[in-house]
Amino acid sequence: ASCWLLGVPSTATAAQIKTAYYEQSFRYHPDRNAGSAAAAARFAAISEAYRVLGSAALRRKYDRGLLSAEELRDAPRPSGRPPAAAPPPPRAPAARPGPVPFPFDFDAFYRAHYGEQLQREQQLRARREQLRLRREEAAKHGRLRALSDLSIGLLFFLSVAILYGLK
Repeated sequence: ASCWLLGVPSTATAAQIKTAYYEQSFRYHPDRNAGSAAAAARFAAISEAYRVLGSAALRRKYDRGLLSAEELRDAPRPSGRPPAAAPPPPRAPAARPGPVPFPFDFDAFYRAHYGEQLQREQQLRARREQLRLRREEAAKHGRLRALSDLSIGLLFFLSVAILYGLK
């Protein structure tokens, strides 16, 4: 039932079991499904299945059908961490003071860590703008040169035509 609950085959590796557990626990976590008793029950069942399948010793006993409820209850979590303590009882909310100014200067942090990069980017922008202006100027001069060459050629042609016309 544990393999079925996590959606892994009985031959699944520890990594496959862990991945399936994280996917399922994320989907059915009580924080994501507030107020859903079905999701809370499913999350508890998924956690228990991972506790069994995540431990090599418990998995062997489970596969043989020898796992007792007492062994399951006393088993540590697969991560080796002790079980979490029961949450403290809720307290009455304290009166909140007014907003506290946040002393961290993000701009100074950004300049300190990325200042050189920002400076390089500004220099690149300035170079690109200069190059664009040079290209525009060259294109403008090219058009003027072509126009002047054309007008000189036209004048020469007209002068030759006038000279032949006079003879």
